[in-house]
Amino acid sequence: MKSPIVKLMAAAEEDLAVETVMLAFAADPMARWTWPHAHQYLAAMPRMIRAFGSSAFSNGSAFCTDDYAGTALWLSPGVHSDEEGLGAVLESTVARSLAPETAAIFEQMAAYHPTEPHWYLPLIGVDPAHQGKGHGDALMAYALARCDRDHAPAYLESSNPRNIPIYRRYGFEPLGAIQFGSSPTLVPMLRRTR
Repeated sequence: MKSPIVKLMAAAEEDLAVETVMLAFAADPMARWTWPHAHQYLAAMPRMIRAFGSSAFSNGSAFCTDDYAGTALWLSPGVHSDEEGLGAVLESTVARSLAPETAAIFEQMAAYHPTEPHWYLPLIGVDPAHQGKGHGDALMAYALARCDRDHAPAYLESSNPRNIPIYRRYGFEPLGAIQFGSSPTLVPMLRRTR
């Protein structure tokens, strides 16, 4: 089996990235806690993906593998998610009963986020039909080589405990746990400069 090829995505490919990430996160514990019903998830998740990761397209750090089977939206040092957009998505889509919990989670996320220049991976996903074929590995290796060239650490929050061993294999170490009320646990992880 040949290894997946990683390529830089253009802004015109953003919809394709959103579709792949939506499929990849369809059973994600945090995403489905936030939007437990299919119609909620399908309506809110594309907006959330764009708010979290669209800056990757304008900064040359959105990557995909063959036929968009896998997508990774990285934010390079100094580039940030659309905080206003994230707030608008949460305010307009999250059940009122969960609003205090989601706000507390985002506050905890901000507290763990490194203050030094770093690469941030808000979103990486592989279409479930193509998982187990090396797409995630190819995306991680490609982006982390770039982090290493920049001599910059990399940071992410794992929303699925199944992925923690994969991230550890690439040198990410857990920094703690983010959890509030009835939420699942997010694990902030840092890969130090190489």
